[in-house]
Amino acid sequence: MPADLSPESFYTASADPFPVPCASDFVEDHFGVTVVLTVGKARQVFRWISPGRFLMGSPVDEVERGSAEVPHEVTLSQGYWLADTACTQAFWLAVWPVNPSHFQEDGNNPVENVAWHDAQRFIAELNRRLPGLCARLPTEAEWEYACRAGTTTPFSFGKQITPEQVNYHGDYPCFGGEKGLYRQRTAPVASLPPNPWGLYEMHGNVWEWCADWYAEYPPEPEVDPRGPAFGRMRVLRGGTWSDPARYARSATRSRIEPAYRPRSTGFRIVLGQR
Repeated sequence: MPADLSPESFYTASADPFPVPCASDFVEDHFGVTVVLTVGKARQVFRWISPGRFLMGSPVDEVERGSAEVPHEVTLSQGYWLADTACTQAFWLAVWPVNPSHFQEDGNNPVENVAWHDAQRFIAELNRRLPGLCARLPTEAEWEYACRAGTTTPFSFGKQITPEQVNYHGDYPCFGGEKGLYRQRTAPVASLPPNPWGLYEMHGNVWEWCADWYAEYPPEPEVDPRGPAFGRMRVLRGGTWSDPARYARSATRSRIEPAYRPRSTGFRIVLGQR
């Protein structure tokens, strides 16, 4: 059956959130359910993402789409807790002693200048300190599912974005949009509007590492995809403060070698089954 990106093709399945060791402040709001992880004086909020099915990739008529965004049905059979923001410098420093970031003026800025290996070492130390936590990077499918938040448009905000919604290079809008603010730097996390599931800056600000090795998508449906077992480059998602708006689309895929440390790469944490 050919994949389409009609709203009828999307659904989420109900599933009860599982408890998180060491977390506190279980709260329900209009977006859903959250828990808070505290390390020292630093906090990270996590939102429950229910299991479900969606069409990953972009339709062939999406403007400025990439050739690697083959639309295909993906089922995520397990729910997971996803950080509502990229990892901040404050949270990083609560776990790891050295801040690698270029923009260090605010502890609420996302940590950047982070290689994939750096993120994995940070997460390993977090798990060592908090046994049973099961923190990890999101899979590429988990990332896009959460970014879309039930939408099928190029962005979770619709067909167009503005710099008031997303931190990107405002001189390079897409889809006929108008030029706007170019901040020339990262913005503090949770300073821009959240997507419909209460997740901040899934579009723009910093590229976010995913767990997967990069590979071409298969055209057939997948269940809980995790990418190939081996590869040369790891997946990055979301676009960044210095990129044109098109790179912030929900379906945009990027990749670089896991040891590389651009000034535009960060990550967000998942708590859940591996």
